[in-house]
Amino acid sequence: QVQLAESGGGLVQAGGSLRLSCAASGRALSAETLAWFRQSPGKEREFVGAIRRSNRNTYYADSMKGRFTISSDNAMSTIFLQMNSLKPEDTAVYYCAATELYLYGTNRSLYSKYNYWGQGTQVTVSS
Repeated sequence: QVQLAESGGGLVQAGGSLRLSCAASGRALSAETLAWFRQSPGKEREFVGAIRRSNRNTYYADSMKGRFTISSDNAMSTIFLQMNSLKPEDTAVYYCAATELYLYGTNRSLYSKYNYWGQGTQVTVSS
């Protein structure tokens, strides 16, 4: 069954904004750490940021701070990724991921720590 489902991707001009959504279901609804990753063709999957269920703290890759914001609804059944001032290099497939683990420090950015993944949503930023 579908555990995570992303939506909201699309084509946007450089400087524009997009808001991605990730709806959790099943066991993913009890995940402690939910995160966003992205992957461009020929590149490794890259950590964008994460949010913790227990305290709603958010964490970001250094390169994403200031332009990207993660939030959630009250139940944390849906998390969001608000992306502003988009650049062509932000073009990628964006994935939502989740784990029951309470991840610390650099572990949050390791995709191998996450056991639930969505199908991804394409974001294309034109110059």
